[in-house]
Amino acid sequence: MSEDSGIKVVRMHRFDGDSKTKAFADVEIGDFIIKGLRVVDGEKGIFLSMPREQGKDGKWYDTVRPVSKEAKDKLASVVLSAYQE
Repeated sequence: MSEDSGIKVVRMHRFDGDSKTKAFADVEIGDFIIKGLRVVDGEKGIFLSMPREQGKDGKWYDTVRPVSKEAKDKLASVVLSAYQE
């Protein structure tokens, strides 16, 4: 799987069909694994969605957040290139 600057995709589960969700991915960053990243086909093209869970109020909340735009872009780059392999 794809790896860049300490980020490694350890699992990529692709979906067929008409769903907007095209794949789920798990990544390893250092000694941690983040599960449930989603590759989504949106109106502006394919993008990476962070893992999220539904709160008691019915709204969806990200459970993982990158600390900067650069970190998010780096993570998206690694996961999306693994998806396209």
